[in-house]
Amino acid sequence: MSTIPLSPTDLATAATLLIVVGLVSVALQLGLGKRLLLAAVRTVVQLTLVGMVLEWVFARERWWLVSALFASMLLNAGLSAVQRTERRFRGIWLTGILSVSVSGIVATFVVTEAVIGVDPWYAPRYTIPLLGMVLGNALTGISLCLDRAMSDLKGRRGEVEGMLVLGATIWEATRPVVAGAVRAGMIPILNSMSVVGIVSLPGMMTGQILAGARPIDAVKYQIVVMFMIAGATAIGTVLAGVLAFHHLTTAKHQLRPLP
Repeated sequence: MSTIPLSPTDLATAATLLIVVGLVSVALQLGLGKRLLLAAVRTVVQLTLVGMVLEWVFARERWWLVSALFASMLLNAGLSAVQRTERRFRGIWLTGILSVSVSGIVATFVVTEAVIGVDPWYAPRYTIPLLGMVLGNALTGISLCLDRAMSDLKGRRGEVEGMLVLGATIWEATRPVVAGAVRAGMIPILNSMSVVGIVSLPGMMTGQILAGARPIDAVKYQIVVMFMIAGATAIGTVLAGVLAFHHLTTAKHQLRPLP
């Protein structure tokens, strides 16, 4: 497989698309000019730095370097998942980090070890990109799950407490809320799986085709990736929902005060 190298001129040409968007923003007085410019600069700087770091890590292939990069990715993904929520409870930061970490590690290593058979286990060319794809999707599901759990518990507090008064356990009273939160977290990946290949061609599949891979081989990898992301999202949202339930309830079958 081979790729067509891109020059700085090619990147500058691609940037003209953003100039068109900026002109539209000015014409319609959308006020997006500065935000668009900042987002474009951040995209270039962040991706360039990531590319340099990955080249350095790929060239050395040391397990401790890969592990350190893993830890940084997991921590930032967990924090990002919580930062997207409007309401927060005591312990939500740990909940976000644990949910993202467990789901990301389990899904990534099931694929790299059981499906692809990566050797050594920490081969950065495989593990780092796959973990990145998992985290980008899982943190969205976890964030939606946590936000929905808090919103529903606050809005349905009277209903939950009424069930408790009638003799229900705290789990029986809150299970519909937890289930609804998990369901909300799973919606984005389920929607993506429903239209993949019909409406959209995912990034990994497109990248492999551009690199010269046979389309059917690229499809096989994309199927594995979609299942990996779905599994990670399911694990992460369920874990986030259960941990949120643990932090928001007491052993005496009561709801804690909600923010």
